[in-house]
Amino acid sequence: MPLMNVVRSSLVAALFALVLSACNSDSKTEKADSSPAATATQSPLNQPAPSTGKKRLLFFGNSLTAGFGVEPDEAFPALVGQKIDSLKLGYEVINAGLSGETTAGGRSRVGWVLRQPVDVFVLELGGNDGLRGLPLTDTRRNLQAIIDTVRRRSPNAQIVLAGMQIPPNLGASYAASFKTLYQEIAAQNHLALIPFLLEGVGGDRKLNQADGIHPTPAGHRIVARTVWKVLQPLLAGTNSPS
Repeated sequence: MPLMNVVRSSLVAALFALVLSACNSDSKTEKADSSPAATATQSPLNQPAPSTGKKRLLFFGNSLTAGFGVEPDEAFPALVGQKIDSLKLGYEVINAGLSGETTAGGRSRVGWVLRQPVDVFVLELGGNDGLRGLPLTDTRRNLQAIIDTVRRRSPNAQIVLAGMQIPPNLGASYAASFKTLYQEIAAQNHLALIPFLLEGVGGDRKLNQADGIHPTPAGHRIVARTVWKVLQPLLAGTNSPS
């Protein structure tokens, strides 16, 4: 294996080993997260938002999406929103991230989140499932149920699936199957796929907070660029012709 691949695999494994050890505390955060970032990023969903005449782009995920540990405007969904505003694409961005969320939790709350229709839905869940070694059949079933709910509630919405990877701590076969799960779901449902949300960030100490888990503002800027590469053609397409 080339040296760079070895180094990259080791860094990613180190990151997710830390995440695995922190899963229990992250779950507690899901139930009672009083951090400013988590509170602020989810506040738009606490009550129906007045119509702005803009299309709606909703990010649905866990603490990565919620922007745990950074200011609300430093999290990657907000950065994507700033890019959208600068290009005058006519979207409002909603951050529906929740720290500690699993696919089962996401499945139970997605209907509530979709009280209002959306035009683009970015699904970022499953990492906590994989790190806890949950059956991949359950993860697949939950992700599919979320996708089905989006299509029932917002039939014309474009769905983007954010892929995640885990180290081989729970077995190389499990890790490989976890990675391909996202590719398979995206192909089966004709979704746009972000192959690895934390590309270029996972395992890099300079781009993660002291916990070694959550990206710093600089890390979020890289994640935002990764997401934008997939989103930009979709958003431009829905606004054409102008």
